[in-house]
Amino acid sequence: MKLMVASDIHGSAYYCRKLLKAFEQEKPDKLVLLGDILYHGPRNDLPKDYAPKEVITMLNEIKSEIICIRGNCDSEVDQMVLEFPIMSEQGLLYIDGKTIYITHGHKLDDKNTPMMKEGDVLLCGHTHVPKFENRGSYTYMNAGSISIPKEGSAHSYMIIDDKFYWKDLDGNVYMEHSLQL
Repeated sequence: MKLMVASDIHGSAYYCRKLLKAFEQEKPDKLVLLGDILYHGPRNDLPKDYAPKEVITMLNEIKSEIICIRGNCDSEVDQMVLEFPIMSEQGLLYIDGKTIYITHGHKLDDKNTPMMKEGDVLLCGHTHVPKFENRGSYTYMNAGSISIPKEGSAHSYMIIDDKFYWKDLDGNVYMEHSLQL
């Protein structure tokens, strides 16, 4: 199974279009969104081409392809306009015997982890900074941000396939790790 993982679109029609173009090129089985879909939040500047209504239309067109987790900027009113579930705070992916916990990262994160067993993965967004860190018994990963990357990181997404790949929006791999999937 090939998954595309993205986080923190924050209502940017420009970066959502780029994400969906990459989605078409990558041809994953599903698009996993780690929250903060429509609203930019009070601490962030407006992202390029801030147009949540356009983002709604674009994502609703591929609603059957999306697995989504709620971010701290997502609300019930967002769920009223998005035609795929966005209100779950966390989820589980099982891939080749490996458990991947998906969450936005504002409640469960690398400091407040869910119950995990040896070899599990905690995959978050929220910080807008891509990461891969071995934490002893588990691995912490962050997908970064599509629209408002921080700490000099790229506008990026992840691919989970035979390895974990972080790619910029031109499809260039800038980080990869294998956890024996």
